[in-house]
Amino acid sequence: MNQPIVSEILTLFNTNGGSMYGGEDVTQLEHALQAATLAKENNASDALVTAALLHDIGHLLHDLPDDASDKGIDDVHEALAAKYLETYFVPAVVEPVKLHVAAKRYLCAVDQHYYDTLSAPSKTSLTFQGGVMSETEVAEFELNPFFKDAVTLRKWDDIAKDPEVKTEAVEFFVSMIQNSLK
Repeated sequence: MNQPIVSEILTLFNTNGGSMYGGEDVTQLEHALQAATLAKENNASDALVTAALLHDIGHLLHDLPDDASDKGIDDVHEALAAKYLETYFVPAVVEPVKLHVAAKRYLCAVDQHYYDTLSAPSKTSLTFQGGVMSETEVAEFELNPFFKDAVTLRKWDDIAKDPEVKTEAVEFFVSMIQNSLK
């Protein structure tokens, strides 16, 4: 592991990953590992597995309380994560991370049943994240070459909240992270 960013990411998970994941019954680290495991199980590219692992790293970078979203505070974690990752990672990692919140808004607009599958905290955060996309926003979102990856990541994000799921440790994903660097 010769890249300092990989060590930094592991340190972030080891230091801050034990905080609870915004009203869910899993920690930030458990959520990240479950999302990455789902990506791996679905034969995703190393870049998309890495995006799944790192999609919420923005939550580990700010100093807002764990329950910020319960208080109606949008931590804009997706933008914070994308800004942090873009120096080191290929766009196939950065763009799905940047778009995963917009993908929730998108799915609510294009799939009439999707909203009902969201957890209560995800429904709450949807409101202050911009709500359901308009037709114009949907069309604009679909122009991004990574929108399908963002939608796929979003679906794993929604599932990755099970306190009973066991995963590999974060170190299992190091080679995929390294393969996704610029």
